[in-house]
Amino acid sequence: MRAKHLGWILGSVMAAAPTSAWPMSAAEQGSCRLLQAEKLPRDAGGADAICAIFDKAIAAKAPKLRYTAEVQVLSKAALSAKVVADGRVLAERRLAVMDKNLNAGSIQRFAEALATEVARVANS
Repeated sequence: MRAKHLGWILGSVMAAAPTSAWPMSAAEQGSCRLLQAEKLPRDAGGADAICAIFDKAIAAKAPKLRYTAEVQVLSKAALSAKVVADGRVLAERRLAVMDKNLNAGSIQRFAEALATEVARVANS
């Protein structure tokens, strides 16, 4: 008798459990590629660190949107980013630091501004 009840309870619990409860990881959600990383100043971080900044910012503002980001280091003080979000090509964005070289803080602010634009695509 207990086996019947246990089976019924387990079946009910599994049927009620959502199938997509887990959010997408950044790797499932999108991809980032950094071009010409050798131009980066040392304190800006490497290619993986910079892509992680972009991935985290986009995942925070548009958690279910699929995207690709191509970030190019133009110089020690400038970046450009091209993003395709939900199949739509966003306008290329550029960051130029006038008074110093790129650093993690300037890249973080750029990534968050770009993520805001990506989120607009997600909400439109």
